[in-house]
Amino acid sequence: MRTGFPLATEGSNSGGMSSPVFIGSRIYRGSVYGPRHPLSIQRVPAVTDLSRALGWLPEARYRTSPRAKPVALTGFHTPAYIAALQAAEAAQQVSDEVRARHGLGTLSNPVFPEMYRRPATAVGGGLLAAELVRDGGIVHNPGGGQHHGLPDAAAGFCFLNEPVLTIRRLLEMGLGRVAYVDIDAHHCDGVELAFEGSERVRMISIHEARRWPFTGALGDRAGGAAFNLPVARGFNDTEFAFALEDMILPAVEAFRPEAIFLQCGADALAEDPLARLALSNRSHVAAVRALRQMAPRMIVSGGGGYNPWTVARCWTAVWGEITGEDVPERLPPEAEAVLRGLDWHRKGRPDPALFTTLLDFPRDGAISDDLRADVARLQARLKEAA
Repeated sequence: MRTGFPLATEGSNSGGMSSPVFIGSRIYRGSVYGPRHPLSIQRVPAVTDLSRALGWLPEARYRTSPRAKPVALTGFHTPAYIAALQAAEAAQQVSDEVRARHGLGTLSNPVFPEMYRRPATAVGGGLLAAELVRDGGIVHNPGGGQHHGLPDAAAGFCFLNEPVLTIRRLLEMGLGRVAYVDIDAHHCDGVELAFEGSERVRMISIHEARRWPFTGALGDRAGGAAFNLPVARGFNDTEFAFALEDMILPAVEAFRPEAIFLQCGADALAEDPLARLALSNRSHVAAVRALRQMAPRMIVSGGGGYNPWTVARCWTAVWGEITGEDVPERLPPEAEAVLRGLDWHRKGRPDPALFTTLLDFPRDGAISDDLRADVARLQARLKEAA
């Protein structure tokens, strides 16, 4: 693999890539935003452990995520914000002025021990992924996908914006067109802000309507760079398949991307507490399967997802699709033990199937007339742009 551009990370070692690569890090293990925060759960460690328990993650496919250097973070974020984020981690407190200006030390974006190093590692994983796919290939970076981060402030649990910095890296490497597809339940406002009006990045987002951050309306074009499809509560697998085939894939194909970044947030699943969509993880797997054929390079990140069992199962199933594994009908004891070992501050225990299986039962249903009409409007936009 050529390495024409040096990695903007600390302690990085990209190596060659002849097969799919999974990027992880020990920094995620035990790191939480706080005991009652939605990100009080273990996500990347659970995906790593579950993939290993299934025999899907040999060391040859695993890379340790480096930490992005501060100078690399200023490719999108202001130097003042990066300095404030580092200072907040060091002091484990922020002033009222910093809280007001930079959104640090709030209920959504609290002070916690790894509040700089953890997101900087997620970005480092994205930058490493960009290097790894330089000559083609696919990488899973489940620690990435923080799509709400703003240039001068944290927002929506996102202290840094990994997708923006990773896509900018791909463009710096000489790629002419990158398609960004986001299936998180929440709209990718930070990414849209970064690439508004771009002719080199096409953004396609499916997200729940009338949910925070209350952006991404159907008519929001971001200067022509974005195709937004807000969907109603109860959005099901049948509707997702319809939107995938009739909106997402045509929008990607028409753009002829050299790379695809798929933000694979798991909060659109039915069991997630922070959204009201009704997908199964089969929809996420289907998106990976379909999009992988449309560009020689692909990066699949994590994103939202606040139920520990559904996140672990979803992103592991995505990794299994990436690596071409056969999913067992029932998980082996070692894998089941990983899921049974997870905990959550919320009361109650999950459905037993979340312990013993990897793929959800399909959650099919009717396709709403509103969805058909909205997809038709986006199809008309595509024809105009052709």
